[in-house]
Amino acid sequence: MMLHPTSVTAPSLPVPAQPVEVEVMALPDGGVPDLGGEQAGDGTGAAAPLSPAERRVRLLNLIAVITPMVGLGAAMWLAWGSAFNWTQAVIFVVMVEATALGVTAGYHRLFTHRAFATAGWIKYALGALGSMSVQGTVLEWCAIHRVHHQHSDDHDDPHSPHSHEHGSWGEGMAGLVRGFWHAHTGWLFRGRQRGLGKYARDLSSDPVTRAVNRDFRWWVYAGLVIPAVAGGVLEGTWWGAYMGFLWGGLVRILFVHHVTWSINSVCHLWGTRAFRTGDESRNNAFIGVLTLGEGWHNNHHAFPTSARHGLAWWQLDVTYGFIRGLEMVGLAWNVRRPDVGRVEAKRVGAASKAAE
Repeated sequence: MMLHPTSVTAPSLPVPAQPVEVEVMALPDGGVPDLGGEQAGDGTGAAAPLSPAERRVRLLNLIAVITPMVGLGAAMWLAWGSAFNWTQAVIFVVMVEATALGVTAGYHRLFTHRAFATAGWIKYALGALGSMSVQGTVLEWCAIHRVHHQHSDDHDDPHSPHSHEHGSWGEGMAGLVRGFWHAHTGWLFRGRQRGLGKYARDLSSDPVTRAVNRDFRWWVYAGLVIPAVAGGVLEGTWWGAYMGFLWGGLVRILFVHHVTWSINSVCHLWGTRAFRTGDESRNNAFIGVLTLGEGWHNNHHAFPTSARHGLAWWQLDVTYGFIRGLEMVGLAWNVRRPDVGRVEAKRVGAASKAAE
Protein backbone atom coordinates (compact mmCIF):
# COMPACT_ATOMS: atom_id res chain seq x y z
CA MET A 1 0.00 0.00 0.00
CA MET A 2 0.95 3.63 -0.37
CA LEU A 3 -0.63 7.04 -0.27
CA HIS A 4 -4.23 6.62 -1.38
CA PRO A 5 -7.27 8.88 -0.85
CA THR A 6 -9.77 7.36 1.55
CA SER A 7 -12.47 8.30 4.00
CA VAL A 8 -10.13 7.74 6.95
CA THR A 9 -8.46 10.66 8.69
CA ALA A 10 -5.17 10.66 6.82
CA PRO A 11 -2.81 13.64 6.79
CA SER A 12 -0.95 12.71 3.62
CA LEU A 13 1.33 14.30 1.08
CA PRO A 14 1.11 16.64 -0.71
CA VAL A 15 -2.41 17.92 0.04
CA PRO A 16 -3.61 17.98 3.67
CA ALA A 17 -6.57 15.65 4.19
CA GLN A 18 -9.75 16.80 5.90
CA PRO A 19 -10.61 15.24 9.29
CA VAL A 20 -13.22 12.50 8.97
CA GLU A 21 -14.73 10.31 11.65
CA VAL A 22 -13.01 6.96 11.97
CA GLU A 23 -14.70 3.84 13.24
CA VAL A 24 -14.35 0.05 13.14
CA MET A 25 -16.71 -2.87 13.37
CA ALA A 26 -17.63 -3.34 17.02
CA LEU A 27 -17.88 -6.67 18.77
CA PRO A 28 -20.26 -7.33 21.67
CA ASP A 29 -17.35 -7.90 24.06
CA GLY A 30 -15.48 -4.82 22.85
CA GLY A 31 -12.71 -6.90 21.30
CA VAL A 32 -11.06 -6.54 17.92
CA PRO A 33 -12.64 -8.60 15.12
CA ASP A 34 -10.58 -11.36 13.60
CA LEU A 35 -10.94 -10.36 9.98
CA GLY A 36 -9.02 -13.24 8.50
CA GLY A 37 -9.47 -16.95 8.27
CA GLU A 38 -11.62 -19.05 6.01
CA GLN A 39 -13.81 -17.47 3.38
CA ALA A 40 -16.56 -18.90 1.24
CA GLY A 41 -15.34 -21.70 -0.97
CA ASP A 42 -15.60 -25.39 -1.56
CA GLY A 43 -14.36 -26.15 1.93
CA THR A 44 -11.22 -27.90 0.76
CA GLY A 45 -9.00 -24.94 -0.06
CA ALA A 46 -8.01 -26.70 -3.28
CA ALA A 47 -7.23 -24.46 -6.23
CA ALA A 48 -8.46 -25.16 -9.75
CA PRO A 49 -5.85 -26.86 -11.93
CA LEU A 50 -3.66 -24.39 -13.81
CA SER A 51 -3.26 -24.59 -17.56
CA PRO A 52 0.28 -24.48 -19.02
CA ALA A 53 -0.39 -20.91 -20.20
CA GLU A 54 -1.43 -19.83 -16.70
CA ARG A 55 1.68 -21.41 -15.22
CA ARG A 56 3.84 -19.56 -17.74
CA VAL A 57 2.15 -16.26 -16.96
CA ARG A 58 2.56 -16.73 -13.22
CA LEU A 59 6.24 -17.38 -13.80
CA LEU A 60 6.44 -14.25 -15.95
CA ASN A 61 4.69 -12.31 -13.19
CA LEU A 62 7.34 -13.43 -10.73
CA ILE A 63 10.12 -12.47 -13.12
CA ALA A 64 8.47 -9.06 -13.62
CA VAL A 65 8.77 -8.42 -9.89
CA ILE A 66 12.31 -9.75 -9.48
CA THR A 67 13.87 -8.13 -12.57
CA PRO A 68 13.66 -4.50 -11.34
CA MET A 69 15.32 -5.56 -8.10
CA VAL A 70 18.12 -7.26 -10.03
CA GLY A 71 18.40 -4.12 -12.16
CA LEU A 72 18.74 -2.00 -9.04
CA GLY A 73 21.54 -4.26 -7.83
CA ALA A 74 23.26 -3.96 -11.20
CA ALA A 75 22.96 -0.18 -11.06
CA MET A 76 24.60 -0.17 -7.64
CA TRP A 77 27.42 -2.36 -8.95
CA LEU A 78 28.03 -0.17 -12.00
CA ALA A 79 27.89 3.02 -9.93
CA TRP A 80 30.29 1.76 -7.28
CA GLY A 81 32.93 4.31 -6.40
CA SER A 82 31.14 7.22 -8.04
CA ALA A 83 27.44 7.35 -7.19
CA PHE A 84 27.37 4.41 -4.78
CA ASN A 85 29.82 3.22 -2.15
CA TRP A 86 29.90 1.63 1.30
CA THR A 87 28.41 4.73 2.90
CA GLN A 88 25.37 4.68 0.64
CA ALA A 89 25.13 0.87 0.94
CA VAL A 90 24.94 1.05 4.74
CA ILE A 91 22.46 3.93 4.69
CA PHE A 92 20.26 2.10 2.16
CA VAL A 93 20.23 -1.19 4.08
CA VAL A 94 19.61 0.42 7.47
CA MET A 95 16.75 2.54 6.13
CA VAL A 96 15.20 -0.41 4.28
CA GLU A 97 15.31 -2.68 7.32
CA ALA A 98 14.06 -0.02 9.74
CA THR A 99 11.16 1.23 7.64
CA ALA A 100 10.18 -2.27 6.48
CA LEU A 101 10.09 -3.37 10.12
CA GLY A 102 7.83 -0.40 10.81
CA VAL A 103 5.40 -1.84 8.25
CA THR A 104 5.68 -5.52 9.17
CA ALA A 105 5.92 -5.39 12.96
CA GLY A 106 4.18 -2.05 13.35
CA TYR A 107 1.48 -1.32 10.78
CA HIS A 108 0.69 -4.98 10.14
CA ARG A 109 1.14 -7.25 13.13
CA LEU A 110 0.79 -4.70 15.95
CA PHE A 111 -1.73 -2.11 14.75
CA THR A 112 -3.85 -4.11 12.27
CA HIS A 113 -4.01 -7.54 13.88
CA ARG A 114 -3.14 -6.87 17.54
CA ALA A 115 -0.80 -9.86 17.41
CA PHE A 116 1.14 -8.54 20.40
CA ALA A 117 1.13 -5.64 22.84
CA THR A 118 4.01 -3.36 23.70
CA ALA A 119 4.91 -0.13 25.47
CA GLY A 120 3.51 3.11 24.10
CA TRP A 121 6.89 4.50 23.07
CA ILE A 122 7.71 1.35 21.08
CA LYS A 123 4.28 1.44 19.46
CA TYR A 124 4.84 5.05 18.43
CA ALA A 125 8.37 4.31 17.17
CA LEU A 126 7.13 1.43 15.01
CA GLY A 127 4.33 3.61 13.67
CA ALA A 128 6.80 6.38 12.86
CA LEU A 129 9.06 3.95 10.98
CA GLY A 130 6.04 2.60 9.10
CA SER A 131 5.09 6.15 8.16
CA MET A 132 8.56 6.66 6.67
CA SER A 133 7.76 3.91 4.16
CA VAL A 134 5.21 6.30 2.56
CA GLN A 135 2.49 3.67 2.29
CA GLY A 136 -0.22 5.80 3.86
CA THR A 137 -1.22 6.73 7.39
CA VAL A 138 -1.54 4.02 9.97
CA LEU A 139 -5.36 4.31 10.09
CA GLU A 140 -5.64 4.11 6.31
CA TRP A 141 -3.20 1.21 5.92
CA CYS A 142 -4.80 -0.88 8.66
CA ALA A 143 -8.36 -0.25 7.48
CA ILE A 144 -7.55 -1.31 3.92
CA HIS A 145 -5.73 -4.39 5.14
CA ARG A 146 -8.68 -5.41 7.31
CA VAL A 147 -10.96 -5.06 4.28
CA HIS A 148 -8.57 -7.32 2.37
CA HIS A 149 -8.82 -10.02 5.04
CA GLN A 150 -12.58 -9.83 5.31
CA HIS A 151 -13.02 -10.08 1.53
CA SER A 152 -9.86 -11.89 0.48
CA ASP A 153 -9.99 -12.63 -3.26
CA ASP A 154 -13.69 -11.90 -3.57
CA HIS A 155 -15.20 -8.94 -5.42
CA ASP A 156 -14.75 -6.52 -2.51
CA ASP A 157 -11.05 -7.23 -2.00
CA PRO A 158 -9.30 -3.91 -2.79
CA HIS A 159 -6.27 -5.57 -4.39
CA SER A 160 -7.02 -9.12 -5.46
CA PRO A 161 -5.36 -10.39 -8.66
CA HIS A 162 -8.37 -12.68 -9.16
CA SER A 163 -11.51 -10.56 -8.63
CA HIS A 164 -12.76 -6.98 -8.57
CA GLU A 165 -16.07 -5.26 -7.96
CA HIS A 166 -17.38 -6.05 -11.46
CA GLY A 167 -16.27 -9.68 -11.64
CA SER A 168 -13.06 -11.44 -12.57
CA TRP A 169 -10.10 -10.11 -14.49
CA GLY A 170 -10.82 -12.52 -17.34
CA GLU A 171 -9.45 -15.83 -18.53
CA GLY A 172 -6.03 -16.86 -19.73
CA MET A 173 -2.90 -14.80 -20.04
CA ALA A 174 -4.55 -11.42 -20.53
CA GLY A 175 -6.71 -11.84 -17.44
CA LEU A 176 -3.78 -12.86 -15.27
CA VAL A 177 -1.69 -9.92 -16.45
CA ARG A 178 -4.54 -7.49 -15.72
CA GLY A 179 -5.05 -9.06 -12.30
CA PHE A 180 -1.37 -8.89 -11.47
CA TRP A 181 -1.14 -5.23 -12.45
CA HIS A 182 -4.20 -4.36 -10.37
CA ALA A 183 -2.97 -6.23 -7.27
CA HIS A 184 0.58 -4.92 -7.50
CA THR A 185 0.02 -1.25 -8.33
CA GLY A 186 -3.15 -0.57 -10.33
CA TRP A 187 -5.53 -0.62 -7.35
CA LEU A 188 -3.86 2.51 -6.03
CA PHE A 189 -5.22 4.50 -8.97
CA ARG A 190 -8.81 3.24 -8.98
CA GLY A 191 -10.26 6.25 -7.17
CA ARG A 192 -11.52 6.94 -3.70
CA GLN A 193 -12.21 3.94 -1.50
CA ARG A 194 -15.20 4.62 0.76
CA GLY A 195 -16.49 3.02 3.94
CA LEU A 196 -13.11 2.45 5.59
CA GLY A 197 -14.04 4.23 8.80
CA LYS A 198 -15.83 1.24 10.33
CA TYR A 199 -12.63 -0.79 10.11
CA ALA A 200 -10.53 1.53 12.28
CA ARG A 201 -12.66 2.69 15.21
CA ASP A 202 -10.63 0.71 17.76
CA LEU A 203 -7.42 2.23 16.42
CA SER A 204 -8.70 5.80 16.42
CA SER A 205 -9.66 5.48 20.10
CA ASP A 206 -6.02 4.80 21.02
CA PRO A 207 -4.06 8.02 21.74
CA VAL A 208 -0.73 6.60 20.55
CA THR A 209 -2.21 5.50 17.22
CA ARG A 210 -3.89 8.88 16.80
CA ALA A 211 -0.54 10.59 17.43
CA VAL A 212 1.19 8.42 14.81
CA ASN A 213 -1.59 9.14 12.34
CA ARG A 214 -1.46 12.89 13.04
CA ASP A 215 2.33 13.07 12.63
CA PHE A 216 2.43 11.06 9.41
CA ARG A 217 3.70 13.81 7.09
CA TRP A 218 6.51 14.78 9.43
CA TRP A 219 7.82 11.22 9.55
CA VAL A 220 7.68 11.04 5.77
CA TYR A 221 9.89 14.15 5.66
CA ALA A 222 12.15 12.67 8.35
CA GLY A 223 12.57 9.52 6.26
CA LEU A 224 14.12 11.68 3.55
CA VAL A 225 16.10 14.05 5.78
CA ILE A 226 17.69 11.43 8.06
CA PRO A 227 19.59 9.55 5.31
CA ALA A 228 20.63 12.85 3.73
CA VAL A 229 22.07 14.09 7.02
CA ALA A 230 23.74 10.72 7.62
CA GLY A 231 25.35 10.80 4.17
CA GLY A 232 26.56 14.36 4.64
CA VAL A 233 28.04 13.68 8.06
CA LEU A 234 29.71 10.41 7.10
CA GLU A 235 31.28 11.77 3.91
CA GLY A 236 31.63 15.41 4.95
CA THR A 237 30.30 16.74 1.64
CA TRP A 238 27.07 18.05 0.14
CA TRP A 239 27.44 15.31 -2.50
CA GLY A 240 27.41 12.73 0.28
CA ALA A 241 24.19 14.29 1.62
CA TYR A 242 22.62 14.13 -1.85
CA MET A 243 23.64 10.48 -2.27
CA GLY A 244 22.23 9.66 1.15
CA PHE A 245 18.95 11.32 0.17
CA LEU A 246 18.91 9.39 -3.12
CA TRP A 247 19.76 5.89 -1.87
CA GLY A 248 18.45 5.99 1.69
CA GLY A 249 15.43 8.08 0.74
CA LEU A 250 14.04 7.75 -2.77
CA VAL A 251 15.53 4.41 -3.85
CA ARG A 252 14.72 2.92 -0.45
CA ILE A 253 11.07 3.99 -0.76
CA LEU A 254 10.90 2.44 -4.24
CA PHE A 255 12.36 -0.84 -2.98
CA VAL A 256 10.11 -1.13 0.08
CA HIS A 257 7.04 -0.22 -1.99
CA HIS A 258 7.62 -2.99 -4.48
CA VAL A 259 8.42 -5.73 -1.99
CA THR A 260 5.26 -4.76 -0.08
CA TRP A 261 3.13 -4.77 -3.24
CA SER A 262 4.55 -8.19 -4.10
CA ILE A 263 2.63 -9.64 -1.16
CA ASN A 264 -0.62 -8.46 -2.77
CA SER A 265 0.32 -9.75 -6.21
CA VAL A 266 2.92 -12.54 -6.14
CA CYS A 267 1.70 -14.05 -2.86
CA HIS A 268 -1.82 -14.45 -4.25
CA LEU A 269 -0.59 -16.02 -7.49
CA TRP A 270 2.62 -17.99 -7.03
CA GLY A 271 3.77 -20.22 -4.20
CA THR A 272 2.58 -23.05 -1.98
CA ARG A 273 -0.57 -23.50 0.09
CA ALA A 274 -0.11 -25.35 3.35
CA PHE A 275 -3.46 -24.36 4.87
CA ARG A 276 -7.12 -24.20 3.94
CA THR A 277 -8.06 -20.51 3.77
CA GLY A 278 -10.76 -20.29 1.09
CA ASP A 279 -8.71 -17.77 -0.88
CA GLU A 280 -5.63 -17.82 -3.11
CA SER A 281 -3.02 -16.76 -0.54
CA ARG A 282 0.38 -18.41 -1.06
CA ASN A 283 3.62 -18.95 0.81
CA ASN A 284 6.54 -17.59 -1.20
CA ALA A 285 10.02 -18.10 0.23
CA PHE A 286 11.70 -15.43 -1.90
CA ILE A 287 9.17 -12.77 -0.91
CA GLY A 288 9.35 -14.06 2.65
CA VAL A 289 13.04 -13.17 2.84
CA LEU A 290 12.62 -9.76 1.18
CA THR A 291 9.68 -8.76 3.40
CA LEU A 292 11.12 -9.89 6.76
CA GLY A 293 8.69 -12.81 6.97
CA GLU A 294 5.52 -11.39 5.39
CA GLY A 295 5.82 -13.68 2.35
CA TRP A 296 4.52 -16.65 4.36
CA HIS A 297 1.17 -15.29 3.31
CA ASN A 298 -0.90 -18.47 3.30
CA ASN A 299 0.21 -19.04 6.89
CA HIS A 300 -0.88 -15.52 7.71
CA HIS A 301 -4.31 -15.87 6.12
CA ALA A 302 -4.84 -19.12 8.01
CA PHE A 303 -3.88 -17.49 11.33
CA PRO A 304 -4.19 -13.73 10.80
CA THR A 305 -3.75 -12.68 14.43
CA SER A 306 -0.57 -14.71 14.93
CA ALA A 307 2.60 -12.73 15.57
CA ARG A 308 4.52 -15.53 13.90
CA HIS A 309 4.08 -16.00 10.14
CA GLY A 310 6.95 -18.42 9.52
CA LEU A 311 5.37 -21.37 11.29
CA ALA A 312 7.97 -23.97 10.24
CA TRP A 313 11.49 -23.85 11.66
CA TRP A 314 12.95 -23.19 8.22
CA GLN A 315 10.56 -20.35 7.31
CA LEU A 316 12.65 -17.26 8.03
CA ASP A 317 10.58 -14.63 9.81
CA VAL A 318 12.78 -11.71 10.88
CA THR A 319 9.77 -9.73 12.08
CA TYR A 320 8.77 -12.47 14.50
CA GLY A 321 12.38 -12.64 15.68
CA PHE A 322 12.17 -8.94 16.51
CA ILE A 323 8.87 -9.41 18.37
CA ARG A 324 10.24 -12.43 20.21
CA GLY A 325 13.27 -10.39 21.23
CA LEU A 326 11.01 -7.69 22.68
CA GLU A 327 9.08 -10.38 24.53
CA MET A 328 12.23 -11.89 26.03
CA VAL A 329 13.26 -8.57 27.58
CA GLY A 330 9.77 -7.75 28.81
CA LEU A 331 8.93 -5.11 26.18
CA ALA A 332 6.25 -7.17 24.42
CA TRP A 333 3.47 -9.26 25.91
CA ASN A 334 0.29 -11.04 24.89
CA VAL A 335 2.19 -12.37 21.90
CA ARG A 336 -0.29 -14.49 19.95
CA ARG A 337 0.71 -17.79 18.32
CA PRO A 338 -1.50 -20.65 17.08
CA ASP A 339 -1.15 -23.87 19.04
CA VAL A 340 -0.06 -27.09 17.38
CA GLY A 341 -3.58 -28.51 17.34
CA ARG A 342 -5.02 -25.54 15.44
CA VAL A 343 -2.15 -25.58 12.97
CA GLU A 344 -2.52 -29.27 12.19
CA ALA A 345 -6.32 -29.10 11.97
CA LYS A 346 -6.20 -26.41 9.33
CA ARG A 347 -3.60 -27.98 7.06
CA VAL A 348 -4.63 -28.86 3.51
CA GLY A 349 -5.80 -32.49 3.61
CA ALA A 350 -6.44 -32.51 7.35
CA ALA A 351 -10.22 -32.81 6.89
CA SER A 352 -9.93 -35.80 4.56
CA LYS A 353 -7.50 -37.54 6.91
CA ALA A 354 -9.84 -37.05 9.83
CA ALA A 355 -12.68 -38.66 7.85
CA GLU A 356 -10.69 -41.76 7.03
